[in-house]
Amino acid sequence: MSRAEHPSRRRVLAAAVAAAVAGGSAPAATAAGATDTGDAESAPARYVDHRAWITYADWLTGAAQGVRAVAGARPGVVLAAPLGSVDYTDPHTKTTAAWEYATWTSPVRALAVPATEVIASWNASTPAATWLQVELKGTYSDGKETPWYVMGRWASGDQDIRRTSVDGQADGRSTVRTDTLAVDDASTGLRVAAVRLRLTLYRRPGSEAAPTVWRLGVTGSDVPDRFTVVASAPGLARELIVPRYSQEIHRGRYPEYDNGGEAWCSPTSSQMIVEYWGGRLTPAQLAWVDPSYSDPQVCHAARYTYDYQYGGCGNWPFNAAYAATFADLQGVVTRLGSLTDLETLIAAGIPAMTSQSFLKEELTGAGYGTSGHLMTVIGFTAEGDVIANDPFSADDAAVRRVYRRREFENIWLRTKRYNASGKVASGSGGVCYVYFPARPTARQCAALTAVGVPV
Repeated sequence: MSRAEHPSRRRVLAAAVAAAVAGGSAPAATAAGATDTGDAESAPARYVDHRAWITYADWLTGAAQGVRAVAGARPGVVLAAPLGSVDYTDPHTKTTAAWEYATWTSPVRALAVPATEVIASWNASTPAATWLQVELKGTYSDGKETPWYVMGRWASGDQDIRRTSVDGQADGRSTVRTDTLAVDDASTGLRVAAVRLRLTLYRRPGSEAAPTVWRLGVTGSDVPDRFTVVASAPGLARELIVPRYSQEIHRGRYPEYDNGGEAWCSPTSSQMIVEYWGGRLTPAQLAWVDPSYSDPQVCHAARYTYDYQYGGCGNWPFNAAYAATFADLQGVVTRLGSLTDLETLIAAGIPAMTSQSFLKEELTGAGYGTSGHLMTVIGFTAEGDVIANDPFSADDAAVRRVYRRREFENIWLRTKRYNASGKVASGSGGVCYVYFPARPTARQCAALTAVGVPV
């Protein structure tokens, strides 16, 4: 079981839209399941609009001030000639330091689906003495604009700044909840109709180090509420061999990174898939971990996904950005519409992490209930049931589970549910992390594009 989401986090997954760094310069609007209006057989389409900057041509479309676009196998933007320096006081260390900076600002992009929720995410390299900030400005459906909202202050390490989300951002019409910009009252019809993103890249004065961003994206979605979803038909029997790690063997470890155990479902799941793709940590990288601890790489993942403002390891874009710190790997956060989408990924050899909330009796064989939990889908049985590496397990050997297809699909895709007190609570609405190679094969590209993650 994962602990409940922090109160300050998004509309606690209510009609959650996932963030995606998917894309290309053109939008990718993808069907995303069905609404529940009392009849689970009625299935009006929903759409998620992905916008991203990932190619050299994409980076040339932005306004560059002190950064330059770089071509090659992994195009991006890199800090080149700083505009000047600014002081930044880290709210978590209380230290103030000067930083040189440069910016890249995207063009305004209209969303094909005016959104109630928007998330930005990124893949980047931040060497020592560097970090970055991602901001988002939205244009409402009535033509007014949001302020520039900070969607994350991030570094792959923690020696220079503490990576952090920023609380207290609102304009009376929308609010940033950890990593999600949400319209405050969707019933008014107000939507975010267009977006633009701004990168600010920082380095210490006099340093030659240069942060580089390879992927910057935003996903907007308008997700109607539903308690149940239309069932998909089984279409694949395949199991991927993915490392198995238990979060529970880490219970009580590193209180400064949220104390291990049930709080570490996200980094534990992330580490499983990072290692599936060949990502390995060196002894030097793991030297800080207590040598008596098993699976020290999970401790590492928790430390390097930890959001100091949120006070946990469950910041979605921070997990995707962590995955992309490994060589030739990229990560996105998205929403999928059915288990058929997951079958499409598994068929191409791509495992995925899903977010779900459920009562103990709603998922046969789990043995627990949760208000928010990440697990890794690694395949499907011949009957179509879900094979998952569930980190809420007593030990690594117990991680592999088989869950009933219909139960799993519903608890993952619904946006509304009843909690143990009988009150209406939120569901994840199909939230999914997808990590895959920086240069995917043709088959992987086809599968990712088919589920709305353009590459």
